[in-house]
Amino acid sequence: MEAPWAVFDKLPLVMAELETVIGLECHVELSTRTKMFCGCRNAFGDEPNTNVCPVCLGHPGTLPVPNAEAIASIVKIGLALDCSIAPHSLFHRKNYFYPDMPKNFQISQYDLPICVGGYLDVDVDGTTRRIGITRVHMEEDTGKTTHGSASGRIHEADYALIDYNRAGVPLVECVSEPDMRTPEEAAAYLRQLRTTLESLDVSDVRMEEGSLRCDANISLRPLGQDGFGTKVEIKNMNSVRSMERALNFEIARQTKALENGEPILQETRHWDEDAGATKSMRSKEEAFDYRYFPEPDIPPIEPADAWIDGIRATLPELPRVRRERYATELGLKPEVARVLVADRASTDLFERTTALGVDPKAAANWITQDLAGLLNKHGVDPGESRVTPEHLADLIGMVADDSVSGAGAKQALEDAVQSGDGIAAIVDRLGLRQVSDTGALGAIVDEVVAEHADVVEQFRAGKESVIGFLVGQVMKRSGGSANPKLAQELLRERLAG
Repeated sequence: MEAPWAVFDKLPLVMAELETVIGLECHVELSTRTKMFCGCRNAFGDEPNTNVCPVCLGHPGTLPVPNAEAIASIVKIGLALDCSIAPHSLFHRKNYFYPDMPKNFQISQYDLPICVGGYLDVDVDGTTRRIGITRVHMEEDTGKTTHGSASGRIHEADYALIDYNRAGVPLVECVSEPDMRTPEEAAAYLRQLRTTLESLDVSDVRMEEGSLRCDANISLRPLGQDGFGTKVEIKNMNSVRSMERALNFEIARQTKALENGEPILQETRHWDEDAGATKSMRSKEEAFDYRYFPEPDIPPIEPADAWIDGIRATLPELPRVRRERYATELGLKPEVARVLVADRASTDLFERTTALGVDPKAAANWITQDLAGLLNKHGVDPGESRVTPEHLADLIGMVADDSVSGAGAKQALEDAVQSGDGIAAIVDRLGLRQVSDTGALGAIVDEVVAEHADVVEQFRAGKESVIGFLVGQVMKRSGGSANPKLAQELLRERLAG
């Protein structure tokens, strides 16, 4: 067999232009009520080692029973990714001796996964790229190991603590083809996959909690060649930003090594967020290292076509289709539509707001710009926001009829984020309601005109720009409550006379 670095053997002395090859392995914890092969509770954040039983602890004589809801969820994921659902698939035992699985093997799938083929279309800089999906397979998650060291690294630890609550949680692995060429493409793929999974309601896909985890395989090769360079796997990337940073660092590291004539080692590397660098963990395992063999206690999975069709009928409108509908039918800008569908809570808020008769463009702009900025500022998760469709409908309506100014509306929205009070009550409490009564505002305008006769003369002499000063004086005298548009209209009437 040709060595993995053989693609570089015939390079000229001057280094050829290099191409990056990236593939992602994304692990998704399913939000089922119970674990994959037993009845233990599937929940994040419970006291360590409280959601365990003889099955997930690997006690002798116990038998695993597959979770039907988890199987239905992976079929749903496969259909959403345009995969083929295999008529016959098997569970295997993946053998290893890490302490995070007490039975010393993980129930997974090997050469007969449930979902095969498929793709995901992603947009990068206005261009659509189709990223192939190799397989989507089912397995059980492992326990969580905490290493007793300041850095959390194994080789620096004095001890390790293991929580088996996560051992046995249903885990779906989505393996892409090595079709990505830049960290930006990889980030777009991961965002699109996360949004798709969230829309299916099969997982909360919280990377910070580990319900969505991503490993990246990356190699370099001379541009225009089909062979692959030596593959390096990167782990411990807990956000999209971390993944981009890790990939960029690894591209620079491998490029420098190749330019210096140094071989790239096939290994698994750990992303150190604080150091901004990848660090060697261990040599990369091959499939034969795990000694896969069919799980003897679980029969093959052979889903009926009618059952698959029933699941297909429950698929929601997928994010890409929804984004295109927002752009074509509602007239939203593509970038606004993309941001809107990237988060399920924002999408739901938009749908419910427009159902109240609110202009879609106005609703989308308030949700993706002002509201998103305020939630980020105050550290509020979009799914836990106090702002309701009624808040937005009232806010947009009051701006449209000049009851509040744009600035006042933003102030009212920030109060709503924090208090949850109704918009009308906030506007009255903060004195944000604009004075649009011609009589009351006309009296203030007359006072300003009388006090600034010199500025009035400048305007009448042709200096149009001073109108802004006079409007400002009206706003100041009214305590900011005057309708600026009406104030300018009344000023022009007086000045013209």
